[in-house]
Order: sequence, then C-alpha cells, then structure tokens
Amino acid sequence: MLYPLPAVLITSRNREGKEDVCTVAWAGTVCTNPPMVSISLRPSRLSYEYICETGVFVINVTTEKIVRETDYCGVRSGRNEDKFSRMKLKASPGPHTGCAMLEDSPVCIECKVAEKKE
Repeated sequence: MLYPLPAVLITSRNREGKEDVCTVAWAGTVCTNPPMVSISLRPSRLSYEYICETGVFVINVTTEKIVRETDYCGVRSGRNEDKFSRMKLKASPGPHTGCAMLEDSPVCIECKVAEKKE
C-alpha cells in the first residue's frame, strides 16, 4: 500500500439539500490536465449515497486544528446525527457545487463526478 495518505473531510448533499460530512483516508490526484482527483468511499456510507444522487462533493483538507472533528466524522454516521452541529463545523456553500466548504479547512476542492468504479 502507499502511505502516508492524508485524511480529508468529504462534504456532500442530497437533492433536498441535506448535508453530510465524512472522513476519507483514500484521496489523491489522478492527473493535472484535466484536473482530476479520486476518493474511495464504501457504498454503505451516507456520503456515498449523496454523491451518487447529486454527482458533486467537496474535498476539505484537514489540519491539526480540526483533528478531533476529522476523527469523529470518520466513526459516526450522518444517518444518526448531524455531524456539522455536533462538531460545530462552520461551512459555506461552494459556488459551483452548493456543497459545504469548511471554514477551518485551508483548501476546499469542489468536485463533480466524472467516473465511478465499483
């Protein structure tokens, strides 16, 4: 396996505007021209469902400042609670996707799904 991999927070939304945030350890650059990234999500994750529904998401790079939030969002389900409220995550809608962009993230990458591999 290839290490180290950065843990990132993925934010997504469904068609009704309900949002989710989850931790992803498998994220990386696919190519630079055109710019493409990859993430790996289990189909059981709520974020997977939302991304399949809308085709958009945001990769929010994490820092030491939000390490607790990053850990928490990786072990809790958005099906059972609002992780944004629970972790007091402040966010603004991205101009291109409408998905939450975390204010404490130094880099937020708005993404549109180009390809999905099972």
